[in-house]
Amino acid sequence: MNIDNREELKKLLDAQAFERRQVVLSSGKTSNYYFDGRKVSLNPMGAYLIANIICDMIKDDEVDAVGGLTLGADPIVGALGVAAYQRNMPLTLFIVRKEPKKHGTMRQIEGPPLKPGQRVVVVDDVITTGGSIIKAVQAVRKVGCEVVKAIALVDRQEGGAEALEKMGVKVQPVFTAAEFGL
Repeated sequence: MNIDNREELKKLLDAQAFERRQVVLSSGKTSNYYFDGRKVSLNPMGAYLIANIICDMIKDDEVDAVGGLTLGADPIVGALGVAAYQRNMPLTLFIVRKEPKKHGTMRQIEGPPLKPGQRVVVVDDVITTGGSIIKAVQAVRKVGCEVVKAIALVDRQEGGAEALEKMGVKVQPVFTAAEFGL
């Protein structure tokens, strides 16, 4: 992983994605900070840094596809597609809906169809309990894909990584909350 990109991303996340105040998380837990990775993944510089860091993290994993649960993964996946193309990394990209569509194709996974046996990486902006990544992992496993690993911008270190590891999913965060003094 390019150290300069990682340090630049850390500065950007620290300045723009963290709100240090009392909040109630989607898990129902109370926290003294909130992390909104979209504030950086939807920033052109942030998108560039995230995409290139993730490309570095997966370049030796023989990965066929990368995606994740909407909405935290959406901007990451979009930026990753451009960086992967520039690096001649042939990846299929996908987005997992929280629930299958109730009309039209009735699909839960959007994008070019995933095929059984494909090696995939699931991405998200944050891991707390692991719920979003777990939903994405379950959806891609249902179509017969092998989940190589899960990558999140920040692991809040609140049990989500451990829950994924119990499912046989290797977790590789770009940063942990501890790296931000949290």
